[in-house]
Amino acid sequence: MTTYAIGDVQGCYDSLRRLLDKIQFDPNKDQLWFAGDLINRGPKSLETLRFIISLGDSAHSVLGNHECHFLASARGHKKAHRTDTFADILEAHDADQLIHWVRSLPFLHHDKTLGYTMIHAGLPAPWTLEDAKRYAKELEAAFQSDLFDPFLASMYGNKPTHWDNSLSGHARLRFIINCFTRMRFCDEQGHLEFKEKGSPADSPPHLIPWFEVPKRQTAQEKIVFGHWSTLGLNKQNNAFCLDSGCLWGGQLSAMTLDGTERIISLDCDASLEPY
Repeated sequence: MTTYAIGDVQGCYDSLRRLLDKIQFDPNKDQLWFAGDLINRGPKSLETLRFIISLGDSAHSVLGNHECHFLASARGHKKAHRTDTFADILEAHDADQLIHWVRSLPFLHHDKTLGYTMIHAGLPAPWTLEDAKRYAKELEAAFQSDLFDPFLASMYGNKPTHWDNSLSGHARLRFIINCFTRMRFCDEQGHLEFKEKGSPADSPPHLIPWFEVPKRQTAQEKIVFGHWSTLGLNKQNNAFCLDSGCLWGGQLSAMTLDGTERIISLDCDASLEPY
């Protein structure tokens, strides 16, 4: 049995199937971890979603920012962007079931035996792994409760930028979801910054990747994430970025979660302008 973590698919269904052929994935014995952004912007969001659902217990996925945007649009809290490509899901005969499945996804997946944790974007420096698990559960509980629609209506925003245990209500949930689904850069004090989306080499000198923030409490944990195509494949401080830009004409990548951390990549057909 081999477990593979895969970076952002974003509806690039054909590339995903070719990558699985390349690694000789066997759903009867292997496992796939998907680091969020399964859908949107690519050409086949519906096919991608249905395929991953069909894998059942052979696949684990976490929510990314594109899934959250999809849910907000599906529930009428956000207008679809002109570059969104999830209309096929919303128009499907089983749209309600598909939306329910996406809504039920976790924000964090951890396997104690393998020794890896998967999120979509990042973790703030003050959080331990146990904190992150607890806050993920808190957010997931809101997604499964009557708080879901009120929170989606207030989800968009860049504040607060710093964790405080006294945060409450929508501000608390917004900080948590921004970490799990949008985080890239921080300043050295750990304040989140969302305007910069480029590579660390091209960023202002006062900003650093979240996994380089001093005294990060999860520095000894192996964290797998996606979300950052301009960073690309990267291993630093036990943080593994697997978003190799398939959507932008780059590659779709898988990494073995067996200690060898072998990378298998496939050149992709899609070639879009980054957004």
